[in-house]
Amino acid sequence: MVLRNHGVPGRHWVSFELAGTKSNRLALNARIKIVAGGMTQTDEIHSGGSYLSQNDLRLHFGLGSAAKIERVEIHWPSGKVEILTNLAADQFYWVLEGQGIVPAEKIRPERRK
Repeated sequence: MVLRNHGVPGRHWVSFELAGTKSNRLALNARIKIVAGGMTQTDEIHSGGSYLSQNDLRLHFGLGSAAKIERVEIHWPSGKVEILTNLAADQFYWVLEGQGIVPAEKIRPERRK
């Protein structure tokens, strides 16, 4: 069974998946701060979960009625800080350390056949 949450009309979101180059590959302990609609939110990538489980390594933010993100600050474990501006809401973004937003294929491992 596949469940899909369509959310609440008029409410927006954004999600980020990071990959480190100088920092660790999974970007563990990277911190993202977003500013959208006059609100600031911060989250950090953590690993683990509980016994035999793993939390999602993507960071997801609820934006309320804000339809765009004015500013995103990514604080990488290496000490580098990346700034992204004027991003659309309701999107998944993939960010490679030092290269900004990239296609998902650039940071996800290839599937072996």
